[in-house]
Amino acid sequence: MPDYKAPVKDMQFVLHEVFNAESIWSKLGLEEVNRELADAILDEAAKISENLLSPLNRSGDEEGVSWNDTVVTTPKGFPEAFKELAEGGWGALAGAPEYGGQVIPKMLVLMFEEMSYGSNIALGLYLSLTSGAALALANHASDELKEKYLPNMYSGKWAGSM
Repeated sequence: MPDYKAPVKDMQFVLHEVFNAESIWSKLGLEEVNRELADAILDEAAKISENLLSPLNRSGDEEGVSWNDTVVTTPKGFPEAFKELAEGGWGALAGAPEYGGQVIPKMLVLMFEEMSYGSNIALGLYLSLTSGAALALANHASDELKEKYLPNMYSGKWAGSM
């Protein structure tokens, strides 16, 4: 099986040279998100995609997920990888800060998501489906529901789905 190699240089070119992302982020009041931080996120996302997600891609396809008598079993390595992603804050990148999110712009989060899909879409969806559910809650739920669900979703304790 071919090794996944994240297209970091291409992503940096698009982000910095085509979109002039720092200027956009500054206009949005996100001055703390700059080129140095963006490049660090992309570099780390590449390492995660190449070294954590990609090696589990084949086993994820071959084993799949099973459900038996109310117990869901994921492919070998997936629970540990998800835990590592959660502990690294990758599920909270675009999240609301008052609930533990990191307020990273979606255009940068999408680049991490693209790497995760390219290296292991099955495992990448664990984070992005949770992120989507959290986004829906952050924008439409009551404060009570936000306080209950968002910290647990951002931390990886709970997950979301379609």
